[in-house]
Amino acid sequence: MPPTVVAVIPARGGSKGVPAKNLAAVGGVPLVARAVRECRAARLVTDVVVSTDDAGIAAAARGAGAVVVRRPGDIAGDTATSEAAVLHAMDAYEAERGTTVDAVLLVQCTSPFLVREDIDGVAAAVVEGGADSALTVAPFHGFVWRDPEPEAADTGTGTGTDGGFGVNRDKDGGFGVPHGRGGFGVNHDKAVRPRRQDRPQDLLETGAAYAMDAAGFRTSGHRFFGRTELVRTDPARVLEIDDPHDLHRARALAPLLDAPRPGALPTRDDIDAVVLDFDGTQTDDRVLIDAEGREIVAVHRGDGLGVAALRKAALKLLILSTETHPVVAARARKLRVPVLHGIDRKDLALKQWCEEQGVAPERVLYVGNDVNDLPCFDFVGWPVAVAGAHDVVRGAARAVTATPGGSGAIREIAAWLLGPSL
Repeated sequence: MPPTVVAVIPARGGSKGVPAKNLAAVGGVPLVARAVRECRAARLVTDVVVSTDDAGIAAAARGAGAVVVRRPGDIAGDTATSEAAVLHAMDAYEAERGTTVDAVLLVQCTSPFLVREDIDGVAAAVVEGGADSALTVAPFHGFVWRDPEPEAADTGTGTGTDGGFGVNRDKDGGFGVPHGRGGFGVNHDKAVRPRRQDRPQDLLETGAAYAMDAAGFRTSGHRFFGRTELVRTDPARVLEIDDPHDLHRARALAPLLDAPRPGALPTRDDIDAVVLDFDGTQTDDRVLIDAEGREIVAVHRGDGLGVAALRKAALKLLILSTETHPVVAARARKLRVPVLHGIDRKDLALKQWCEEQGVAPERVLYVGNDVNDLPCFDFVGWPVAVAGAHDVVRGAARAVTATPGGSGAIREIAAWLLGPSL
């Protein structure tokens, strides 16, 4: 019988650095849902448990397919440890399911670019490789420096140690003997600058995924015990969201790091309706004006083929635009697609249309390019930005086309849904 491997995602509601952090969207998906998605896709994970004290996080976690364990207030504060949350969740899971957990994973949803291979890597180290504990690490080549301890900076005296690395420093801040004033090297002697290939390989703890033998974890109460296996991961994906700047970086990186992932793009099985913005999505966002003041825009014939294929596949279609110019309606007639244009609140119009059509919002793919599309992005399950869209829009999208608006982006999306042979 295969071992029971439970991934626990601690996700409390309180966050000082980024309010409601665990519900913040990266790539159009809340952080907690991103973590659940990757855990559920991992080969060795039996079940995914989200430990939370927040109703909104609980709803998002259930929607992504996780079991939710309500975290008591005494282990939900700023000083509560992740270990306490994992132990409580493991106990609750075993009591509810009447089973024994063999290995438990601690997965942090504040690491938005954690992937299922990393989760399987730490799990395999324990359940297949015989390790007691495991964690994700990334190669690190930097020279680490540290300010001196305050007492050393003030008096020129001190313990002579680095406060944790167990290394003595000389008066110039190097290694060897008790130190004096000034910054000092933690993982190097500042007087020696070896080439990267001549230095020992340092590894950075990513903070993303940990695995523990369940029995050993109960005994130690800590995530590191016994033989600890290091599971290397891609340094490009290492990012922990602790403040708003980290969140902005994650949203900017999501189109680059999410799009190539297997399963990151929607298929016909995921979608019941496709809703298209017009300017900048079906056009290149430019307007030509002749001597009489008439406006002319350019569209792409490939998009017309893509729309025809989507219509043939029985998908519901809509063009939704704030633009009042009659060219929008003319293009809709050409494509034989219903249109709502001259709309001030696109999100309200989209909500009403979904209700009238009987379409669940989570099965709607909406394509946009600018900030007035963001309310619609928040409403649908598949917000898609075209290449060249505003940075904020690409950051909020669940997927991003490789093709710019007006150059065949809609046809590309049709190929996602219907297959590359389109």
